[in-house]
Amino acid sequence: MIKNKPDFKLINIALIVVIVYLLYQTGNLWLGITSKAINIISPFFFAFVLAYALYPFLKYLETKNIPKSIGVGLILFVILAVVALVAVTAVPLLVDQLGNLFSSIITFLKEMSVNHNINLGEIQDTLNTSFNDIIASISKYISNGAINVVSASVSYISFIFIVFSVSIYFLIDMNKIRQWVHKFVSKKSRKAFLYIQRIDKEMQNYLSGFVKILFITIFEYGFAYFIIGHPNAILLGFLAAIAGLVPYFGGIFVNIIAAITASVISTSLLIKTGIVIMILSALDGYVINPLVYGKTNQLHPVLVIFSIFIGGALLGIGGIILSLPLTILIVATINYFKYDIKLFIKDMTGNIKGKE
Repeated sequence: MIKNKPDFKLINIALIVVIVYLLYQTGNLWLGITSKAINIISPFFFAFVLAYALYPFLKYLETKNIPKSIGVGLILFVILAVVALVAVTAVPLLVDQLGNLFSSIITFLKEMSVNHNINLGEIQDTLNTSFNDIIASISKYISNGAINVVSASVSYISFIFIVFSVSIYFLIDMNKIRQWVHKFVSKKSRKAFLYIQRIDKEMQNYLSGFVKILFITIFEYGFAYFIIGHPNAILLGFLAAIAGLVPYFGGIFVNIIAAITASVISTSLLIKTGIVIMILSALDGYVINPLVYGKTNQLHPVLVIFSIFIGGALLGIGGIILSLPLTILIVATINYFKYDIKLFIKDMTGNIKGKE
């Protein structure tokens, strides 16, 4: 007599269905737990990223025979000095220029509506309300020409404090952290160790290059627009630096804003702005970016644009910002394992033909 054997495939499928059903029914609970976990981990994550980005500068100081403690102190002094300078002088000026920028955009829309007989009333009202809300939200943090820390939320201040404090310890121990990771991975697999080295090189190049570009862009764009007498010179410099997080489209967005505000003021300023845009675009594309980034992290424009689209569709503005570093990681991974991938495809193709 043959005994009925249990169908383990059917049992596994049933278990999977039950697990999926339970996860669906308790979705709110898991989302809440995930949200709390992200809130707890995020400041430590950003602290590590900040320390990781600053590590090449610390290594550079050490090559100049500057002790690590003094090097860390110098880096922190520069960061605090820049933040204090921006908070005391630049931020109030940026708020004033932001108000002028919003007024110029509204004026531009009104002129477009009148000159070309286009009904832009709803867009004007929506933008006007949004701009007023933005100005009101920012202004409550500005008091007597400086940032009013008291008005900032406790959670926001705590987040910044934790990120800054923890990043100091990460920066001090970054060399030990890197050595531990390399030692741990090398014991597991030499190929994995070489892969981690490749990824580390790519990300160090991107992060350190981005920090350099950030400061260069602020002064480059701010000075150029100041020379031609653009009323929003400093604001455009900061916007250009921030827009660097969004490749291609960020720069186009800043240039459009510069052109719109210039067109409202005068034709001569619009012509000067157009010339500055062409000069800065050529300077960034053919001089500054190649010198800072070198020949690494060179991605095809179509791939970058595609990654921006996917990142925006999946995660919104956060996905757009993360699209370039994630694309660099994916491309570096594919390039590293390209030979293994070719062997895998060849083996799969051979097996399929063999079965036929």
